[in-house]
Amino acid sequence: MEHRVSALVQFYRLVQTERMQGVPILNPALSVEAVGFRWGDDEQTVAEGVLITPWFMSLVRLPRAVEGHGGRVARKAVHGFGSERFEFIGAHDPAVGYHETCALFSPMGGFATQAQAVETAEASLALLRPAPAPVPAAEPVPARRTFFTGRRGAPGAVA
Repeated sequence: MEHRVSALVQFYRLVQTERMQGVPILNPALSVEAVGFRWGDDEQTVAEGVLITPWFMSLVRLPRAVEGHGGRVARKAVHGFGSERFEFIGAHDPAVGYHETCALFSPMGGFATQAQAVETAEASLALLRPAPAPVPAAEPVPARRTFFTGRRGAPGAVA
């Protein structure tokens, strides 16, 4: 997964330097960064995380392998992401392949620092990926004699 996410980051850094220079929506305090990517629930075929750029922050679904776009660029599709469902838009670059994005913020003028953007990305992921419910503690197993005599005493009491 690291290689795929790195290719995604490199692609958007290239977009920033080659296509976005001089565009007023760029926030000069921010840089391209991938946050919290991990395999999704669909049998580890799609990595999911947040991509921060100086002009947007989006949820991203990145297939395990480079895929052709198959006519899906700019098409919308609803997918589960953590505990929710969102509408994603298809994108493609030969170096990255097909991937899907769902905008969280655009433009990024409200962020003063990269750390603030990362904190927001992490908080968004925490809301979408709630921690698993704790497993209730098992009740103590009664002593064998208690089981056979039917008496219930304090745990560890001799029956």
